[in-house]
Amino acid sequence: MGAASFPDPAVDNKSRVGDFFKGDQTAVLAAGCFWCTEAVFREIAGVDNVVSGYSGGDAATAHYDLVSTGRTGHAESVQITYNPRKISYGQLLKVFFEVAHDPTQLNRQGPDVGPQYRSVIFYSDAEQKSIAESYIKQLTDAKVFRRPIVTQVVPLKAFYPAEEHHQNYCSRHPADLYVLLEAKPKVEKARRQVPELINK
Repeated sequence: MGAASFPDPAVDNKSRVGDFFKGDQTAVLAAGCFWCTEAVFREIAGVDNVVSGYSGGDAATAHYDLVSTGRTGHAESVQITYNPRKISYGQLLKVFFEVAHDPTQLNRQGPDVGPQYRSVIFYSDAEQKSIAESYIKQLTDAKVFRRPIVTQVVPLKAFYPAEEHHQNYCSRHPADLYVLLEAKPKVEKARRQVPELINK
């Protein structure tokens, strides 16, 4: 998809950006390997922090070795803390769908296979749910992707931060082969596809 052909969300909370909000908001998204997803969203203007972690399962199994079995219910996720006066929830979802991953891949992203790598939007309130579902319908109706979007839209029960060595992994290990092959191209794609949303 070219930058010009990927639509902005028709339903968003941009009209409320400004004094209506008092403080940062959070979004929890799963788009495959959390190293890559975190690296992409760290590029986005208005994003104050990104934490890699797990969501979808319970606290007892929120550990990398267990999540990697694919049997915990968790998905590798990121918790994005953002300033709603600078970026909207819908704009974050645009990055999620256009850049961060392929939302038509079921239980995998590229070389990473298993339900822990599934595509999920974990919504925290009715507004986030509405924006997410509306955007998926908009992208589907516009036939933006050749295959059906398989992204789950489910309520956020809890987010569990991953182990410290997983945090900001790409910045700390720029020569890692996985980072070079999988994460770096996504970061470059973000800079190319959504330049208006990138930190200057």
